[in-house]
Amino acid sequence: MSPNTRGALLMMGSMAAFTLNDTCVKATDGALPLFQLLTIRGLISTALIYLLARWLGALRFDLSPRDWMLVALRSVSEIGAAYFFLTALFNMPLANVTAILQVLPLTVTLGAALFFRDPVGWKRMLAIIVGFCGMLLIVRPGPDGFSIDAIYALAAVCCVTVRDLATRRMSAAAPSMTVTLSASVSVLIFSAIASTGSEWQPLDLRLSLLLIGSSVFILGGYLFSVMVMRVGDVSFVAPFRYTGLLWALALGWLVFGDWPDALTLIGAAIVVATGVFTLYRERRVAQKARAALQGR
Repeated sequence: MSPNTRGALLMMGSMAAFTLNDTCVKATDGALPLFQLLTIRGLISTALIYLLARWLGALRFDLSPRDWMLVALRSVSEIGAAYFFLTALFNMPLANVTAILQVLPLTVTLGAALFFRDPVGWKRMLAIIVGFCGMLLIVRPGPDGFSIDAIYALAAVCCVTVRDLATRRMSAAAPSMTVTLSASVSVLIFSAIASTGSEWQPLDLRLSLLLIGSSVFILGGYLFSVMVMRVGDVSFVAPFRYTGLLWALALGWLVFGDWPDALTLIGAAIVVATGVFTLYRERRVAQKARAALQGR
């Protein structure tokens, strides 16, 4: 099996794990207050991530002040993303929320151009505009504007965009598992404090199994995503992240009986197509830059 094939399979495994985590959380069906759910899941997932990081020997905390500032920004963004995403997930079909999140490669490219002055040609800019139009087909604002659930999903996109941009600016000396553990601990601490404002509900066997399953799938998603970075060509592997939408469609239908309407599917297809094109163009630009450096 070639490195690119292994990388593609690992990326698909990562997307499957994260989508199964979302399915477990949504299946709790609001039986637990949101911050109680995040606290319990955070306790389990943080412990698992720490054990995984120790096993990989990937924990190191002697980061530069600049990297620690970016870790802090990323952690705050992770807190916002968790809150907004789960709030949207409880009130929207799984596939719809996942489809909105597929716009992330476009928002990250746009953010990098606006804040970091990364060059973005007219083709990628056109793809971003078309992708945003596809997103509008999914969220479909009515006469009174966006629904509150769609606003939560879009807020999650904004938070994840900031998180990913902060990650891009970190130095290579910042281990990915240290960054991941820091974000998990931050979400846990915030959720534990916020959970004191609501009455905790008892856990039955079903809820306990769903929370354990959610935590294990999160660990699997992180593990596979770390392994992806070590095999294959990232530019080849990256488009396979969109298989998460296929998992969301299948699980949404099998578990919750939800299936998006035609406009939502068309919007999702547009977002995926423009995202893949953007990743392809980024690969071509990087190849040309490397060729120019080698020609000097």
